[in-house]
Amino acid sequence: MNESITYGLRPVLEAIATGKTIDKVLFQKDLSGPLFKDLFIKVRERKIPFQYVPAEKLNRLTRGNHQGVVAFMSAIEYDDIYAILPYLFEQGKVPFLLILDKVTDVRNIGAIARSAECAGVDAIIIPMKGAAQLNEDAVKSSAGALHKVPVCRHTNLVEVIRFLQDSGIEVVGVTEKAEHLFHEHDYRKPLCLIMGNEYEGIAWDYLRLCNETVRIPMAGTIRSLNVSVATGVLLFEVVRQRMTE
Repeated sequence: MNESITYGLRPVLEAIATGKTIDKVLFQKDLSGPLFKDLFIKVRERKIPFQYVPAEKLNRLTRGNHQGVVAFMSAIEYDDIYAILPYLFEQGKVPFLLILDKVTDVRNIGAIARSAECAGVDAIIIPMKGAAQLNEDAVKSSAGALHKVPVCRHTNLVEVIRFLQDSGIEVVGVTEKAEHLFHEHDYRKPLCLIMGNEYEGIAWDYLRLCNETVRIPMAGTIRSLNVSVATGVLLFEVVRQRMTE
């Protein structure tokens, strides 16, 4: 049995009831019955991402009697940015936050978390759906940083961005479409960087809310960096500026 999953209707219900953190639930297509309905209601109430899949996919995940349900258990506990941000201000900090928009590779997430911890990032914010599963591989890739940097997972990042801005946080999107170069901007105020995935960049719904957008100049023929490398470039420009103010 893979220790990162729980399967079966009652075991998954029990995991939810006892407050276990679940990254995602897979339901077999056409699943029905009162126990399934009870579980489905709980999944929706807790806003746990879910997906309907063929039975063959569940059979590949476990040889056990999964009863049409497999849940991926998180290797970390998630935090809440709505609680963290006031605490940072109370501590007299200049908040330094990072939003990752649909970064789906666990090794990239891990590498970003490691760089973020080294750069003093106060919290990483990810969407409820579309982000990499923060499993043991992600934790290992982060060299343990995912247990040190608070990770906040929220359903509506538009609301999160507006909350940050209303709280005095400048939101800066990193995109190749930006006019200004990254090193031309002042990052010494309360800050949240947004990094998009390598294929689609930052979603328009988030990009349009940014207070500023910046780009990393490219000298070669490949027009984009690996997202973990690009994030590292921005994080340590923030560190450089804040250390020399």
